[in-house]
Amino acid sequence: MTDPIADLLTRIRNAQKAGKKEVVAPFSGVKFNILKILEREKYLEKVSVKNEGNKPFFEIKLKYVDKKPAISELVRVSRPGQRVYIKKDSAPYVLQGYGFAIISTSKGLMTDKEIRREGIGGELICKVW
Repeated sequence: MTDPIADLLTRIRNAQKAGKKEVVAPFSGVKFNILKILEREKYLEKVSVKNEGNKPFFEIKLKYVDKKPAISELVRVSRPGQRVYIKKDSAPYVLQGYGFAIISTSKGLMTDKEIRREGIGGELICKVW
């Protein structure tokens, strides 16, 4: 697998389109931080880490509002073959503030609102709305 973050986002998208209540994905630290941001912003119900043998994995409970997925779109922006970086003054406004972007900065993963407040830039990981 060349892009585990894209794999995680695709698993979430596919599970929500199929109407699943939860989805599992392999564990990694960066993916954990992305999922915690999605949970904090109320796009996921709950994220937990489970172990099967000696292999940890995520158990992600998906969120629905009026039987529709809470996440309309989940788009991977920066990829291994084409990295996308943004400066502190060019943070994207996703759907004029109704969505958000996840950016990898020197201070860890943050949303677009947080990097505007902190005044730092970084790698644009994905956009969510």
